[in-house]
Amino acid sequence: MISFDKLSVRNGSISHIEGPFRGILRDIVEKEIMPHRREYDEDWQEHRFVEPVLHRICVDIGIQKSLLPQEFGGWSLGQSDYMMAFTYCIAEEIGRGDSSLSLSSICSLWPLCTFLIPPFVNMRLARELAPLFTGGKICIGCQAMTEPQGGSDIENIDLIKGRTIQTTARLEGGHWVINGHKLWPTNSGGLASLFGVPCTTRPGSDDPDDFAYIMVPADTPGVTQGPPYAKAGMAADKNGDIWFDNVRVPEHYRIHGPGTDALAFKTLIYMGQLGSVGFAVGSLLNVYEILYDFSSTYTYRNAPLKEHDAIAGVLGDIAGSIDICRMLSYEVVRMGDDRNKPWGKPLHSHETIARSRNIKEFISDRAMEICGKAMDLLGPHGCERVLDIEKHWRDLKMIQLWLGGKQLCQMEKARYYFDCATL
Repeated sequence: MISFDKLSVRNGSISHIEGPFRGILRDIVEKEIMPHRREYDEDWQEHRFVEPVLHRICVDIGIQKSLLPQEFGGWSLGQSDYMMAFTYCIAEEIGRGDSSLSLSSICSLWPLCTFLIPPFVNMRLARELAPLFTGGKICIGCQAMTEPQGGSDIENIDLIKGRTIQTTARLEGGHWVINGHKLWPTNSGGLASLFGVPCTTRPGSDDPDDFAYIMVPADTPGVTQGPPYAKAGMAADKNGDIWFDNVRVPEHYRIHGPGTDALAFKTLIYMGQLGSVGFAVGSLLNVYEILYDFSSTYTYRNAPLKEHDAIAGVLGDIAGSIDICRMLSYEVVRMGDDRNKPWGKPLHSHETIARSRNIKEFISDRAMEICGKAMDLLGPHGCERVLDIEKHWRDLKMIQLWLGGKQLCQMEKARYYFDCATL
């Protein structure tokens, strides 16, 4: 079998420590995740099986402290030239075993990106929040963005400019007082320890100065998390409602200040695309493995299935598509890790966001097609749980739908490539 490690990867995107680190993650995936992923799939509500493996990834390996500066007990990955390649490595390797575990562990870092990645760094906040992530206990971050009345409007910041945000923040006696309702964010549903909360300081305003991004510990009085939703897939990712009722946090928990908060928030959009392509390609690599084993083992007319022209043709298309998806995923990596090199565009730029959305949409669509073809080839085995193709199919559909779904990806592309100003 040609190992999936031989599929395309862009030379120069890999740091000298990525290989050994991939080996550590792969060992955990093959010994601790793959044998139990059907148990995780049924554990969406209580997380009796999920949370111990999240602890293994986030605390024992140390991913949860990776972005923090070394002087605060972290790895300084946020300041590293290889941050995006390293992040992609985590997303892909764990995603090969269970994309929802990969999602939960990576998205735990998502809010921290707003103040730990240059040029938007807040050392005071890093110093104050570091003990949550370096004290040996699991600390799960949650990007609390979506609201009931507006869906993905907040993420559509270039057009909507924050004017539909209903979660408010007012300054009172050296504290921000936050009121509002969020729903669906990754790592909510009772799991989160720390929220990153997009708010408005003046409801209805489209002035970027009125967009505020504030860190809120989950145990702050007035914060309430609802129970997790039942979903088609992504069981390790809890999603639920969050209410903020006169929640008071220190004034300096606003990550930067007027204008800069909005720019730092836009970097999260790029980071979301980077993680998404990693989760999707990781799943596809496992689909490739499953198909290879099945088509080599099962026979028709005394020959392995892969030796029949009709099946070999589909297998070739699937392998080729997975290879192209992996190539494109490293283009998203390049956008982030080459910030001051050939790409040279900030993470919050319209060009970076539009192009990374384009690739995320393309890979998500191809991934769904690939899983559909794989299930067709496997016949009744395609939908049975023992092979896990159907699990990847359900999880990949969630990847296709989040971050505004196809529609917001389409609008971002139209705005960039065709100068559509009102979409």
